[in-house]
Amino acid sequence: MATRLDSTIEVTGQPAIEEHVVIFRLADEYYALDIQTVQEIVRMQAITSIPGSDFWVEGITNLRGRVVPVVDLRKRCGVDSGEYTAETRIVVVSSSTGMVGLIVDAVSEVMRIPGDQVEQPSAIVSVPENTYLRGIAKLEDRLVSLMDLDGVLPASAEGEFEYASAAAA
Repeated sequence: MATRLDSTIEVTGQPAIEEHVVIFRLADEYYALDIQTVQEIVRMQAITSIPGSDFWVEGITNLRGRVVPVVDLRKRCGVDSGEYTAETRIVVVSSSTGMVGLIVDAVSEVMRIPGDQVEQPSAIVSVPENTYLRGIAKLEDRLVSLMDLDGVLPASAEGEFEYASAAAA
């Protein structure tokens, strides 16, 4: 039996069977998160800012009685910020820091991507600012950057998310 090193390559050298992902858009680029981490997708709603938080932490929101920290994924990934539109969504994910909302420009689809269409990011794009990038999916019509949720929400933000939740309580 092969042991997995990461989500795309097995020890045997054979590609993983497939990636099951939620694909979303930030500006003109497409990104994806493992569907196992996505709890739900909601329309943009009121967000209360938290003074002193990182620039990419938009604040907190009330999601059916539960306070959830919200991250603007454009700011977190260094993409120029744009206006929120009717397509803007909050992708609620379950991470090691708990439930977190990720603001994206639009959610386009849920897809299964064959493992042989996924490549590791090259050393040129694998810099500390891109710790969230774990692979590139080569689809027929576009490239999709596969995100590592732990890279998007680093452990150093854990205390901040706890502070944000406590501040709203």
